[in-house]
Amino acid sequence: MLETTASRVDESRLLIERDLFGREALNVVACEGTERVERPETYKQWQVRNIRAGFKQLPLNQETVKKARYKVSKSYHRDFLVDEDNKWVLQGWKGRIIFALSTWEPN
Repeated sequence: MLETTASRVDESRLLIERDLFGREALNVVACEGTERVERPETYKQWQVRNIRAGFKQLPLNQETVKKARYKVSKSYHRDFLVDEDNKWVLQGWKGRIIFALSTWEPN
């Protein structure tokens, strides 16, 4: 994604690579077992986890989803995506989901 949207010497790109991706890469490559800080899970796994914890998923505001899709299609690279799946807003790049957002409340 960064190769397409930012040059290698772009200061913003360097910050993203160092501060965001660097820690995550280190966690995956260098840490095993109990040393591993984060274990990525899919949004579907989080959905099951939240339901088991006694939460109810709320419906999406369709106007907000529509605005997000429009903004991304008009202002960002064509390979960015905003999609929807079972009350989740999905953000991604070239068909791969990067972030999933939803709202929940206690039952």
